[in-house]
Amino acid sequence: MFEIKQGLFQFEFTDNHAILGVSLEADFEDIRKRYMRIARRLHPDTCPFDNPQDHELAKQLLAKLVSPAYNQFSKEGERKEYILLLKTMGDRTVKEQHNLKLQTEAAQKLMQASDYQTAYEAAIKELAKNQYESPQKVLEIIGKISELNLIYLLRKNQKGGVSPAPSAKVIDQTPPPPSVMPKKDSFVEQACRRAEQLMASQNYAQAILELKDAIKREPDNSHCHGLLGLVYLKQNQPKLATPHINRALQLNPKQPQALEAKKQLEKATPQAGAKAKTAQQTAKKSEGGLFGGLFGGKKK
Repeated sequence: MFEIKQGLFQFEFTDNHAILGVSLEADFEDIRKRYMRIARRLHPDTCPFDNPQDHELAKQLLAKLVSPAYNQFSKEGERKEYILLLKTMGDRTVKEQHNLKLQTEAAQKLMQASDYQTAYEAAIKELAKNQYESPQKVLEIIGKISELNLIYLLRKNQKGGVSPAPSAKVIDQTPPPPSVMPKKDSFVEQACRRAEQLMASQNYAQAILELKDAIKREPDNSHCHGLLGLVYLKQNQPKLATPHINRALQLNPKQPQALEAKKQLEKATPQAGAKAKTAQQTAKKSEGGLFGGLFGGKKK
């Protein structure tokens, strides 16, 4: 029902921070307070809108956009998973920075700001003031906030917070035609993105199918293996998770999902860390098989 194609949403990522009008650095207490204020304004019993259409739209915004966003923050497991996906999005913004098309002047200013953190927080607060004043303008403002989030992630993930290439230009508010949209992702990249969204909604079985299909096409894709290892852990299947975690780290020792999965596995089985270390030492001596130890193996 509600479609947003701006900021982080353009990557098929549901930007819950933008929906609630809080910065990416907000703590849970701030998020909770913000949600309560929005909920009071949109709830059918307390909303101030006299127009029946606005009254109904407010109700739908609360039920289908605002409450689901808050629910993901309020559950610890889902919140951690969401933050992990957000880190992945941060890496992606850096890789695709030259393809970014900015639709707002505020995002352009943030891109060039010397003190981008202060400028970002101020810009978010300014937009959040009127975010839910009119139900008809909510999606537009969410898109603007998400674009600020995108630029903030880009600046934060660059070395030293250096400004990206000045070639990025502010474009018309009208979304660009398909001919000037960023280059379409490969099948495997799209599958990984779909899997991340499925994991966020706890649809683990479908996420596994997406990733298995992707790995058939690219057996050496570290992102796919890392995600698959993580999703198997979500289903309490460490034996199935281990080879994919191992493979992901062999292909890319810094693969974020595999590193997160490794931490979770070691936490679930405290002896796993000691076993991994012993296995790695044995592998180094013998220059053994592909996986060496639990998370060892010869790096490429």
